[in-house]
Amino acid sequence: MIRVLIVDDSPVVSQMLSYILSSDPGINVMGIATNGKEAMTMTARLKPDILTMDVEMPVMDGFEATRRIMESTPVPIIIISSSYNPSESARAFQAIEAGALSILGKPVGIGHPLHEKQSRELINTIKALSSVKVVTRKPRKVPAKKVIAKAEKEIARQEIRVIAIGASTGGPPVLQTILKGLPKDFPVPITIVQHITQGFTTGFASWLSDTTGFIVRVPEDGEKCLPGTVYVAPDNVHMVVDNGGRILLNNDPPDNLLKPSVAHLFISVANVFREKAVGVLLTGMGKDGASGLKMMRDMGAVTIAQNEESSVVFGMNGEAVRLGAARYVLSPEAISGSLVQLLI
Repeated sequence: MIRVLIVDDSPVVSQMLSYILSSDPGINVMGIATNGKEAMTMTARLKPDILTMDVEMPVMDGFEATRRIMESTPVPIIIISSSYNPSESARAFQAIEAGALSILGKPVGIGHPLHEKQSRELINTIKALSSVKVVTRKPRKVPAKKVIAKAEKEIARQEIRVIAIGASTGGPPVLQTILKGLPKDFPVPITIVQHITQGFTTGFASWLSDTTGFIVRVPEDGEKCLPGTVYVAPDNVHMVVDNGGRILLNNDPPDNLLKPSVAHLFISVANVFREKAVGVLLTGMGKDGASGLKMMRDMGAVTIAQNEESSVVFGMNGEAVRLGAARYVLSPEAISGSLVQLLI
């Protein structure tokens, strides 16, 4: 039985979350906290397996509560946020930086066409993340120094024209770590498909830009890929590249219910750039991108999977390892170092 503590100041939202989670026989809603301060007290006393955390609350907001809980009594935390509120979206990604594992949108009510899909996503995420081993986050008293990561293995320098990265659950902080480990004059474009709840992509791109120093864009159809720029796939379209170095957005059907899909990006990169590309598959539930990474490797590209030890969920990247799609299996810091070694 997975024991869940709901943290939300809205009775309507907390009751909806409780209704959804209680519909699964493997989940027990053990309590509801109405602000971050209550959440801290109840977490220490009840020791839940996982928390759902609102962002905007009185007394103490979700970011501060996440930060303090991760410093004192660490537990897996899922942020439940409103994507339409820019300030709340920004605060949600700060909570991810403080140690929360994932962000989901606040679920719609019964009768809405998306209710069933969102309910299943919430339950699946709770089940996937409740057993994740989180660690205590020590408070930072001084800003961390900028360090360009070093590669764990010798990787020969070669001509590369694009980096393609796929990620899902647990991906945002890993992407942040990788980008922080790269110089800002990085000589090739970086394309990213990050599975994230619809409505949060723009906030995610802004957070990555603000915290890494890179230009991070949600591209438009036909946009030219520029060196040193990061492109994050928009909501509900597939992102691919063409042989003119442009990003194309298409409305093809979802791939295994996913849109955008990592597979679409990887396959296009394999076909266009062949050995002049790098594919990186990070933490995430499911198998999206694993076969696409294998195709990239077969075409001569450099392929990398995040290692199990640093992954929140060893799913997509684990499948890539199983398929023999990854030439290298590395930590986030070593991925940065490898990219530097390849290109700088």
